[in-house]
Amino acid sequence: MRKHLLEVADLDRADATLVLDTTAQIEQALAGREVKKLPTLRGRTVVNLFFEDSTRTRISFELAAKRLSADVINFSAKGSSVSKGESLKDTALTLEAMGADGIVVRHSASGAPHRLAQWVQGSVVNAGDGTHEHPTQALLDAYTIRQRLGRLDGVRVAVVGDVLHSRVARSNVGLLTTLGAEVTLVAPPTLLPVGVETWPVTVSYDLDAVLPKADVVMMLRVQAERMNASFFPSAREYSRRYGLDGRRMAVLPDDAIVMHPGPMNRGMEIAAEVADSPRSTIVAQVGNGVSVRMAVLYLLLGGAPE
Repeated sequence: MRKHLLEVADLDRADATLVLDTTAQIEQALAGREVKKLPTLRGRTVVNLFFEDSTRTRISFELAAKRLSADVINFSAKGSSVSKGESLKDTALTLEAMGADGIVVRHSASGAPHRLAQWVQGSVVNAGDGTHEHPTQALLDAYTIRQRLGRLDGVRVAVVGDVLHSRVARSNVGLLTTLGAEVTLVAPPTLLPVGVETWPVTVSYDLDAVLPKADVVMMLRVQAERMNASFFPSAREYSRRYGLDGRRMAVLPDDAIVMHPGPMNRGMEIAAEVADSPRSTIVAQVGNGVSVRMAVLYLLLGGAPE
């Protein structure tokens, strides 16, 4: 693997498979332990640098680093020098001076982790940048699919909803197609990005036509906080055309699974009966996120220093 994980393009098929296989090995190693810890990154320092609110991702990375015995520093932009106007570069150089071996960064500006990687010596992991990418979410989604279906090659994945504002969608399209899956994007035309016709995907506006052939349905959160215009007539109309309810779930193939990166708008893009059904992998995705991020940190930081 490369020194940083900034986008899924940093991973070829062999690298991505290595992360998934390492995740499985880590889970196996922890399974028999009373204390869920490995000494692999003892003596290393990992900084969680979050300029955007996050619960799942921040806690997941913190837990992953601690389970590898690394020292963890949690840095929130609120209440720090950033709120007083300190730039990303100055913050990065401060962390560099403190000897950070790895920096996990989430930022509202697309491309911020790439800039950070130019300024620091340690490894940088992108935990979500603007509407650009979220590579570890795509890795944990791929791991969850492989865990439930036993394969990724030839798996038909429908990614449904607010593709325009979704970094999860962008990362998943890149990673899943690299790993041999067939991806279909389903959304209203207003929620598809410009240039989507150049992506290695099929595009559909009709959810009901796609569902009977899907092995995986990945529902995306409607990101109202990123919308400065009206992208659909009403929440009710959106839910009627693009929401996954019990009736729609019933037409899925027998082994098909339902995914969601969270947090969910229950009753809008996904009904409670679907989110809580046996087909749902939403809770498993959260659990797998810790193991996948352990694998990423382990592979990037390369074990204990000499």
